[in-house]
Amino acid sequence: MSKDKKSKDNTNKPKDAFEVEPEYDFSEGERGRFYTPKKITTTIRLDDDIILYFKKKASEEKMGYQTLINSALRRYIRELS
Repeated sequence: MSKDKKSKDNTNKPKDAFEVEPEYDFSEGERGRFYTPKKITTTIRLDDDIILYFKKKASEEKMGYQTLINSALRRYIRELS
């Protein structure tokens, strides 16, 4: 099988694979132009018991422990306002 025939053979690709057409020109495109992150990566130090509490609670509620910490902080801020 020639190299050209192999590139046109899509049988090994998943059905939802996306092929960029040759006529698309991204030479002047900007990476991340329409993306705005909603969360900021940061590092904080928390006591072991706090982390264990949120991880246990997150496991019970089937969600991420960082999401629970974020929610708890939001509630705290709302109560202060």
